[in-house]
Amino acid sequence: MSDLLEGLNSPQRQAVEHTEGPLLLLAGAGSGKTRVLTHRIAYLVETNKAAPWEILAITFTNKAANEMKERVARLVGEETAKGMWVQTFHSACLRILRSHIELLGYKKGFSIYDETDRKSMLKKAIADAGLDDSIFQPRVVGNKISEAKYKLVDTEHFVEKFGNDYQTKQQGRIYEKYQKMLLENNAVDFDDIITLTVRLFTEHPEVLEKYTEKFRYILVDEYQDTNHAQYRLVRLLSQRRRNICVVGDDDQSIYGFRGTDIRNILDFEEDYPDARVLRLEQNYRSTEIILEAANTVIANNTERKGKKLWTQIKGGDPISLYCAKNEYDEAEYLVKQINLHLATKDYKDVAVLFRTNAQSRAIEDVFRRNAVPYRLLSGLRFFDRKEIKDIMAYLRLIINPADDLSFARVVNEPKRGIGKTSMEKLEGFAFEDGGSLCDAVRRHAAELGSAGTKFAAFVQMIDDMREKCMTMTASEAIRTVMVESGYQRALEDSNEPEAEGRLENLGEFLSGAVDYEKNEGETDLATYMDGISLVADIDNYDEDQNSVVMMTIHAAKGLEFPVVFMVGLEQGLFPKSIDDPVEREEERRLCYVAITRAREKLHITYASQRTVYGKTEYRKPSVFISELPKDNLKESSTKSYATVKSYAEPQKQERAWNTNSLFEAPKPRPTVSRQTVDYQPGMRVRHAKFGNGMILTVQAVGGDARLEIAFDSVGTKNLMAVYAKLEVL
Repeated sequence: MSDLLEGLNSPQRQAVEHTEGPLLLLAGAGSGKTRVLTHRIAYLVETNKAAPWEILAITFTNKAANEMKERVARLVGEETAKGMWVQTFHSACLRILRSHIELLGYKKGFSIYDETDRKSMLKKAIADAGLDDSIFQPRVVGNKISEAKYKLVDTEHFVEKFGNDYQTKQQGRIYEKYQKMLLENNAVDFDDIITLTVRLFTEHPEVLEKYTEKFRYILVDEYQDTNHAQYRLVRLLSQRRRNICVVGDDDQSIYGFRGTDIRNILDFEEDYPDARVLRLEQNYRSTEIILEAANTVIANNTERKGKKLWTQIKGGDPISLYCAKNEYDEAEYLVKQINLHLATKDYKDVAVLFRTNAQSRAIEDVFRRNAVPYRLLSGLRFFDRKEIKDIMAYLRLIINPADDLSFARVVNEPKRGIGKTSMEKLEGFAFEDGGSLCDAVRRHAAELGSAGTKFAAFVQMIDDMREKCMTMTASEAIRTVMVESGYQRALEDSNEPEAEGRLENLGEFLSGAVDYEKNEGETDLATYMDGISLVADIDNYDEDQNSVVMMTIHAAKGLEFPVVFMVGLEQGLFPKSIDDPVEREEERRLCYVAITRAREKLHITYASQRTVYGKTEYRKPSVFISELPKDNLKESSTKSYATVKSYAEPQKQERAWNTNSLFEAPKPRPTVSRQTVDYQPGMRVRHAKFGNGMILTVQAVGGDARLEIAFDSVGTKNLMAVYAKLEVL
């Protein structure tokens, strides 16, 4: 027992030992909250307060959940840890729905629709309502439906909640049709996973009783990020035993645009009058100077519980504040400073944080010109690539034959000679029958002529694969689908330059399933599909990849880096607005989050002018800069550096690593010889289809080379040299 408490500071120890009744743990950035949570879980097991399967620990990301699982396993042993529910909100609710969703009118084996699927379904719902999707845009309507769901507003009460005007009434009609279509497809969207679980508990108290009896202790991480539906879920699960421990930081509540409600953590003591409150204020990662800046800025907020971070890491480098001439000068400053940091750091130790994704354009441009390797965390997810979504659609259709969206996606992937007119006829039959597209094929194939034969062959193939795959492991099922659908052979026979890369991605997808089976001990296809449906951008972040990571501040929450650049601190950009006091305080919390991502060195930049939506504007420094402690700032401006290069004429781009460049070149990286060409990072090339670009990375693959190329017009592509047929510029 002493081992579990050893090394904990006083508030951490108290949090671990407090086992009965509600507990609010106000955990500042870098204060060791994950250590407290994992030791608290282990303490509950070791003191026989609860069996492993009687503990529910909820967090927001798979990354955080996996880290927590690993730490708990090290404390209590692998076998003991297996029985615990250490999961995200969505994965825990999905596990409950898989057992009980039939009570809500769905069938087992339901599909989970991602954002792309959701948009397609919304377009159909808008058309079905007789409305114009240029006026009732799917993105706007979708956001309103999401708001309704996280506020637990059903279709019946939509207008009552949001207004009786024409636009709201039509959005309500779309919402109703959208939900009906989801049910017909035996599918749920991401928002439904929480709201349906709350509905299940509310409409079926016997199910709620099962889980309130099961979970003796409930722990919720990042409680400040909960929305109303998540708040209601936690209240329902904890109402019987009241052994609820929530961990959060009101100063890091930054997702108001997603519906999170800071009042959930601020009002915890009103919800649980007997709650104990503990503050974790010792920070273990950042220097004293960085923490002083964070404390000074956030102290200007009024809606907060109040705490002050401190550290034993005294002193530290001053915060560098740079006034740039424009966004390109700002980016050149980043390159200069990154290259200086390379004396003691790697690229992966550096993060560039911005308020909006649009700010990355100029930075990417300059990074490419100077051969600085980088990754955009908000870029295309692996599971969003076309070939991966295609195979996933096959797998979803195998699990859920009612999934018409997946049917429509892959019925002609690879090409089977099925045209748009034939597909529309089939959809008409399905609509008249009130059944799925698969059912319509079985009933009406003869009426569809030659296309009916093709449809029937496709459905028979799906049925055959279903019979095989249901007794296979996830990896075996994926391999079967890749081969028997003809998808793999079509790529192997393709002359498209991307085909080789797509085959490699499918191989990686298969490898991921094998690793999943090995690491999780789960082999079920449906369980594996559930897991990858809930993958978030941050879960794909590879900390070992040696490149600068670029992301929005929202995406950076939960991460930390030795060196951080906060760019674009200008009025109207960050903060976006100072007129609304609620928005202003959330923007300040966002600034606090950004500052506390830095461990050793923090750079802050702003520009005196910036081009926004094609218009060059003069900018004022952010109000947050004026709130920083002046004694800890080291200021400089564009005058401290050579004149910025002209970027007005992209056709006159210089080769990266030019010996006349203002800044020293990055560390040399390995080259790979391909015939008579030595491809190397920084080389400018031309592709017949994608145009001009610059090679970012080179990786040897057998006798060939995989090239990561940042093209000027279409973004980053991965190509094999043998197929790319590049012209060196």
